[in-house]
Amino acid sequence: MTVHPITITGEPVLHQRARPVEEFDDAMRTLIADMFETMDTANGVGLAAPQIGVGLRIFVYGMENDDDVPARGVIVNPTLVTSKIPGSEPDPDEESEGCLSVPGEAFPLKRADWVRVSGFDGDGGPVEFEATGWFARCMQHENDHLDGKLYVDRLNAKHTRRARKAVKANGWGIAGLTWMPGVDPDPFGH
Repeated sequence: MTVHPITITGEPVLHQRARPVEEFDDAMRTLIADMFETMDTANGVGLAAPQIGVGLRIFVYGMENDDDVPARGVIVNPTLVTSKIPGSEPDPDEESEGCLSVPGEAFPLKRADWVRVSGFDGDGGPVEFEATGWFARCMQHENDHLDGKLYVDRLNAKHTRRARKAVKANGWGIAGLTWMPGVDPDPFGH
């Protein structure tokens, strides 16, 4: 297994729709193992293939949940159906997200509290489950990566301004920037 550098906002693969996986082969299974290794080394709860520079519709997660779903898994070619997203102002104490591709930053974002996830496992077998709460948030966050969206692209106007200032202050927003889990300091201080 290999730990890969994590791409930072501005890298083109993060901002375009990922391609569907067409072959469930050993190369894809190696990619999935590498994604788990990278996620674990980065202390993340999820990682999408575009975050390591691979434009395929795959994400992995590692998150305890109350939904009778394994705490670790992979979803290939996912489809999500969500409940309605509440229209109120996000609570900065209860609804702030972070992202390995926007390292060290966190901003509040409203998400649906329920989601039905369907797709395939690493061997091409069907996967379907429901997720609630923070686990539902994780599923939506990772799936957004596959559609070329970062969570900062979904913030309300006030928090979008703050996120843009943070991106500019950190010198991000251009191609070629990465950080290396296990080598570079953990941007979230784990």
